[in-house]
Amino acid sequence: MRYLPQTEEDIAEMLEVAGAADLEGLFSSIPDACRRRTDLNLPGPLTEWELNDAMSSMASAMGACHECKVYIGAGSYEHYIPASVSYLLGRSEFSTSYTPYQPEISQGTLQAVFEYQSFVASLLGMEVANASLYDGASALAEALLMAARVSRLKKVAVSSLIHPFHRRVVRTYLEPAGFEIVELPGGPDGRTDLGKLRSVEGFAAVAVQSPNFFGCIEDLAAVGNLTRDSHALFVASFTEPLAYGLYKSPGGFGADIVCGEGQSFGIPQSYGGPGLGMFASLKKHVRSMPGRLVGETTDMDGRRGFVLTLATREQHIRREKATSNICTNSGLCAVTSAMYMASLGGTGLRELARLNYDKSEYLKKQLRGAGFAIPFASPTFNEFVVRFPAGFESTYERLQEQRVVAGIPLAAYYPELSGHYLLCVTETKSKRDLDALAGMLKV
Repeated sequence: MRYLPQTEEDIAEMLEVAGAADLEGLFSSIPDACRRRTDLNLPGPLTEWELNDAMSSMASAMGACHECKVYIGAGSYEHYIPASVSYLLGRSEFSTSYTPYQPEISQGTLQAVFEYQSFVASLLGMEVANASLYDGASALAEALLMAARVSRLKKVAVSSLIHPFHRRVVRTYLEPAGFEIVELPGGPDGRTDLGKLRSVEGFAAVAVQSPNFFGCIEDLAAVGNLTRDSHALFVASFTEPLAYGLYKSPGGFGADIVCGEGQSFGIPQSYGGPGLGMFASLKKHVRSMPGRLVGETTDMDGRRGFVLTLATREQHIRREKATSNICTNSGLCAVTSAMYMASLGGTGLRELARLNYDKSEYLKKQLRGAGFAIPFASPTFNEFVVRFPAGFESTYERLQEQRVVAGIPLAAYYPELSGHYLLCVTETKSKRDLDALAGMLKV
């Protein structure tokens, strides 16, 4: 009864209301060809500790188990999560996935979201940030739609070095709406070739990711100069916000909109989800911003308070004036990232970012010394591309058998990069781990 709470009496009452003689009759509308006639091949019941052992055994067979050393980033990063974050997040006051409407009874949650917005705006060098979106991919698509609302144009330039999955989401959002998407190719240095974009006239936005999918730091100053005197908005995206603890923020280069994935900040990888869509812009564009924004105010007695200031969606205003169909924010994930940023502070973020940079540079140097090619000379953060010799696939499989995943092959996303692998290093890998990997690769 712990897992099947319906009693026989409950089932009989349900069948009577549904007008079915038995459970078989309840499903009579499903065609016989679509119905299973045999029992599921499931093991017998287990005690709680037996079940834990069984789950641990199955997990140990996967490449994501604790004993494995995984050198994959590509938009989802393994970072240590401070115990303070886990503790605070477990408190019932914060366990909500929704932005509350009622300021008079939701001050704590609203203040937490307001603090998150303040952290994001500061980190990205922007004037205003919203209460978050679903993930980095939807945030980028929403940013381009926002740029189209501001400029009243339906043509965008998107770097081919933006995460491939994010570009797919952009196409899903924009192509059915009649947008023209121009992809900018990558150059020999692993950065976007802006020279292919002779003019930004007629474009709603130019979007680049930094660090890009190859881990390379883009020339954001060049993009800012390119768009400064035109109608095109400069959209900067990211998948690793920790990079801005070390590198200059996009806002410092004149970005109009900055958006990306915030999973790195206190959110476990969890086999791909959940994510956090960070989104910030200049204040002059705030009325075109999707999602919600929590603001600070004072009540009738002059006391500080918080309220849902902007919520430009169809449930609040006329549908034709809604900026987005995003109807909630990643509330719990946003508060998690705020706790993470508050736990580290500005100094901690800088030190952690520097540690990530140093460790990835150390592995890069080790691999270069072992004779492997590092094809892109541009500065990188956390991850970088390595070209391995022909036949490396067998070595890759051998390492997997030894519980080491040496990056991801890039040919599936960039066919011209056959034999190239994207490796990622964060603070979770020790010098001993990096030396061991380099030694395994040389064999």
